[in-house]
Amino acid sequence: MEIGGSSESQNETKKGKSKTPRKPKESLLKQKSPAEFFAENKNIAGFDNPGKSLYTTVRELVENSLDSAESISELPVVEITIEEIGKSKFNSMIGLVDRERVDAQLYDDYETAKAREKRLAKEARAQEVQAKNAALGKKVKEQSTMKGMKGRGEASFYRVTCKDNGKGMPHDDIPNMFGRVLSGTKYGLKQTRGKFGLGAKMALIWSKMSTGLPIEISSSMKAQSYISFCRLDIDIHRNIPHIHLHEKRNNDDCWHGAEIQVVIEGNWTTYRSKILHYMRQMAVITPYAQFLFRFISDAPDKNVTIKFARRTDVMPPVPLETKHHPSSVDLLLIKRLIAETSKQNLLQFLQHEFVNIGKSLAERLIGEMGPEFSPKMVVKSLTDQQIVRINQLFRQAKFDDPTGDCLSPAGEYNLRLGIIKELHPDMVATYSGSAQVFEGHPFIVEAGVSVGGKDVKQGLNIFRFANRIPLLFEQGADVVTRTALKRINWGSYKVNQTQDKIGVFVSVVSTKIPFKGTGKEYIGDDINEIATAVKSAIQQCCIQLKSKIIKKMLAREQQERKRNLSRYIPDATNAVYDVLKYMSQSHASKKKRYSGEEAEILGNITANLITKETIKEKLAEHVEKVDYEMALEYATQTGVTEEPREDIFIQTLDPENKFIEFQSPIFVFRLKKLCAAVKELNTRLGFNRVRPR
Repeated sequence: MEIGGSSESQNETKKGKSKTPRKPKESLLKQKSPAEFFAENKNIAGFDNPGKSLYTTVRELVENSLDSAESISELPVVEITIEEIGKSKFNSMIGLVDRERVDAQLYDDYETAKAREKRLAKEARAQEVQAKNAALGKKVKEQSTMKGMKGRGEASFYRVTCKDNGKGMPHDDIPNMFGRVLSGTKYGLKQTRGKFGLGAKMALIWSKMSTGLPIEISSSMKAQSYISFCRLDIDIHRNIPHIHLHEKRNNDDCWHGAEIQVVIEGNWTTYRSKILHYMRQMAVITPYAQFLFRFISDAPDKNVTIKFARRTDVMPPVPLETKHHPSSVDLLLIKRLIAETSKQNLLQFLQHEFVNIGKSLAERLIGEMGPEFSPKMVVKSLTDQQIVRINQLFRQAKFDDPTGDCLSPAGEYNLRLGIIKELHPDMVATYSGSAQVFEGHPFIVEAGVSVGGKDVKQGLNIFRFANRIPLLFEQGADVVTRTALKRINWGSYKVNQTQDKIGVFVSVVSTKIPFKGTGKEYIGDDINEIATAVKSAIQQCCIQLKSKIIKKMLAREQQERKRNLSRYIPDATNAVYDVLKYMSQSHASKKKRYSGEEAEILGNITANLITKETIKEKLAEHVEKVDYEMALEYATQTGVTEEPREDIFIQTLDPENKFIEFQSPIFVFRLKKLCAAVKELNTRLGFNRVRPR
């Protein structure tokens, strides 16, 4: 009894102990590196999934290449290649031996015999329906390929290579430029395509996460006798580069630029159209660049090669770095500027670290700050309270708007050429607005509107650009889309919004693009200054198009009128001839006498000098004359003169064929005029007089 009781009490004690809650472990303070943060939140940089990662990698590499070439005013030549890598080839690259499956049911793509039979029966029924529709002459849709039983582990891998003719990179800086997140050369206040310092670094992080393979960089600067080659990956936890190989190689071809090669997981099938659309829109906004895009696959029918040729040699000016506007700064920025400035006193600091603050305005601002401020006070001795006072005054004071001299828009010329080169529209109008300001940041809006074109769908086709970068995602919430759809009355400009092929191109450049979201894919519709500028730019293009459309409609109406008149010439001829015949008979029988021109016409009718053919020819001449006068008026309005064109005989460059077309009437006429002019000149000078010997 006692033994049993003791055992029960022990069990109860054990049960009671198990019910007592455990004390939580004390949480340790941890710190993440920037590389680790972006690896865990890769969607911030546009690496949401394998397909989007492939698109973002191409985009970042192409934009870096354009920035590099434009920085040295070199016409960009960019070659981008995506090579599909099969599973066995990828395994051989990483040194993994292929193995056959032993337990098939273990895998996610395992298909039972019943499921396979059901799938094959469904495919057979779909083929029968397709054959019946084809026999009846109905439109047959292409049979969609059945979803393959692709497991989660069956990934697709691609080698992305981007080569350019840009500035290149210094040999010693390459590891940190690619292997250290949030380090770059684009952090100043300047119009740039990139801002975060991610780009190729995120491609490297994605490569490390999906394939484990390093990135390879080849680079050479102008007049450099060697090529820097570097193979590296990134230590994500410490945010430092892990260098596999870094050496100098011979540069026999005197090449300059950069070539970057990275192997990543991707999805070409899903994002093929996005990548090609991106390349096409990039060719629109940068017609001075030459792009060569290639997709290489083991299956030859999947290969893609597209060359976007250069259309112009005119490049936009290189954007300049500018200083901060007083109304655009905050407290932290003022503190950073004070810490980094080389100026000693407050007066010099205000003059040289901000735009639109001259000496007189700086003195007025210092006087308004209070008695504890003076122009000669040491700027680095300012207290936190005094810095807050400066920030408050900057927010309340009135300053002149910054100019757009630091910006580098594409320009109407380049925008028009890009649209014509890629879309081949029937009509196009472009407009470039003047610099405007929001929150102290200057911006310029350029727009183009086209009608008709190649590979353009009916309705509105909207193309958006920010700092000369195509924006392809999240279009619905963008200020350009909403303006084009809701704020423009297309009918008032003689444009059919649903049936015409309309291309709307809007490019916004600024030192700070107000993107919404971390993906930098659209500009919000909540900034009135930008929304108003976008609407005005599109309207200016529409006004230009309206005049062209009206002239085209008038010309079409004139042609239709001519066709109608020509169609009724035979009937009008018969009617006029019958009336004149009846009048001539009355004139001959003296029932009614006519005189003057009328009698002459009736006499010609009686003598068969005027026949139906004569009247028909006269009416045709009249129609042609009216059409010629209308066409001449239209041509004169559009700038074409009435003077007939002369045949010009250009002498060949071949020295053996030296001839002049003496039988040309133009040559004879000009020769006579020349002889007459020479004769008159001789008479005036007295050379024709007989001189005594």
